[in-house]
Amino acid sequence: MKGPFHVAVDLQGRILVSNANSNTVTRFPANDPGKAEQLEVGYSPHAISIDSQGNAWVANTLGEPSAKEKLDLLRMKLRSELESRLEPAGGGDETVEKFIALVRIIEEFPGGSVSIIRPDGTPAPAPSFDGGGSISGPWGITIDGNDHVWVANGFGKTLTELCGVRTETCPPGFKTGDPISPPKTGYAGKGMQFLTGVAVDPAGNVWAANNIDLMDEVCLAKMPDETVSTRCGGNGFVVFFGLAKPVRTPVIGSQVRRW
Repeated sequence: MKGPFHVAVDLQGRILVSNANSNTVTRFPANDPGKAEQLEVGYSPHAISIDSQGNAWVANTLGEPSAKEKLDLLRMKLRSELESRLEPAGGGDETVEKFIALVRIIEEFPGGSVSIIRPDGTPAPAPSFDGGGSISGPWGITIDGNDHVWVANGFGKTLTELCGVRTETCPPGFKTGDPISPPKTGYAGKGMQFLTGVAVDPAGNVWAANNIDLMDEVCLAKMPDETVSTRCGGNGFVVFFGLAKPVRTPVIGSQVRRW
C-alpha cells in the first residue's frame, strides 16, 4: 500500500483501501488479505463509497494528468516542495509539509475525478468522471438512496452530484457519471470552505464538513495577519436540506442502504 487513506467494505465483504500516494485501490477478501489485487483509478484516490449495486466510487484528488510529461512534472514539484521545506536534519512536520506540497500542486494543476470499480471487474462506462469540470481536488464521496454520487470538492469549495448506475432515477437522457448539479460549478454557496467529508441522512439532507477556512492567508502563510491568524481550521459545516434521496443509517463500511 502507498499512503492508505480510506477503508471501505463492499457487498461481498471485501476490503477496499485507497492509496493516496499512487493511482490504485487495494482490494482483498477480509478473511484472506494475501489475495490482494491492485485496481487502477485516478491519481491520489481518497474517499471510497459503495452503492446499492456493489460498485465502489472513488474520489481522486489529482485526477488524471493529461500526459506523462505532466505527471513527471507533478512528481518533481512534490519532491522539490518537500526538499525546500524540510530541514536537512529531518526537522519539521513532514505530514504537514506533504499536505502543503499537495495544495501547491492542485493550485497549479486544478482538477480531479471520480472512478467507479465494478464488483465483477468488468470495465466501467468510462475511465473516470469530472462532473462537467466541476470536480476540483475532491476529498469526500457518498451515495444517496437513488445511488446518486455526491462529491465534496475540497479545493473547489463546492458539491457535485453525479448520476449513478441506476439511471432511471436520474433526469431523462442522463448516463452514469453525468453531472446532475450544474456543470463547471457544482452546487456552490458562500458558507462552504475547504470541504472534506460529505454524508446523506435519513431525511435526504446533505451534510458537508468545512475542514479548512483561510488556507493561503493563514494555513500556508509564514506570518499570517494577526486579525485572521486563528482561521486556518474550518469552523463548521454546511447542510443542503432535502436535496438528496434519503438513506438508512447507520452507513456501515461506506455501504449505502436505500429506503
